[in-house]
Amino acid sequence: MTSTTTAAANGAARQYHYYPPPSSSSSSASFRGCCCCLFLLFSFLALLTLAVVLVVLLAVKPKKPEFDLQQVTVQLMGINPGSSTAAAAAATVSLNIRLLFTAANDNKVGIKYRESRFTVMYRGVPLGWGSVPGFDQPAHSVRRVETAIAVDRVSLLEANAADLVRDASLYDRVELRVVGDVGAKIRILGVTSPGVQVSVDCTIAISPRKQTVINKQCGFDGLTV
Repeated sequence: MTSTTTAAANGAARQYHYYPPPSSSSSSASFRGCCCCLFLLFSFLALLTLAVVLVVLLAVKPKKPEFDLQQVTVQLMGINPGSSTAAAAAATVSLNIRLLFTAANDNKVGIKYRESRFTVMYRGVPLGWGSVPGFDQPAHSVRRVETAIAVDRVSLLEANAADLVRDASLYDRVELRVVGDVGAKIRILGVTSPGVQVSVDCTIAISPRKQTVINKQCGFDGLTV
């Protein structure tokens, strides 16, 4: 009877097994494996998106934006050479002009322009500036934007003052230079391309007596990406 009881107890003992809990090292390995998989997935998606954008760029063949100074309207130009011998070496200029620009987009996709700033100068001396707000331009379209530049009695000294007085009194021709940078980005499938910057450089000649523009010459100083 005792041997039978002992054998049954030994059989019951053999039916139970001990399973140790999972170690922390295996859990951290699983976590690292999941992170690696997610990283590979995101890298693949990023490369796929880049490949699609490059293919679209090659198909669209985007062109640089065209931004031209179309018209200049003189509302006021006044030159004061000074009223005394001591002030003969100085002169003041007042100016109020409106600049009308034409933006042409010949691309198959839209262009996003950021705010542009233009400076008017006389012989390298800044007189004033004006800005054009940023805007979106659809494909195959032309848009006109304008800005006003107002200068109130800006003083010029020595050689520049003498040149200004001579140009106005003897030649009735004052040449001003309008410079500015136009920044734009091309938008393709909701993705914005790197910025493209075109430097606009225009020379305008104004008749102080007629209060009008007698000559205008514009061009692009360069293209920067």
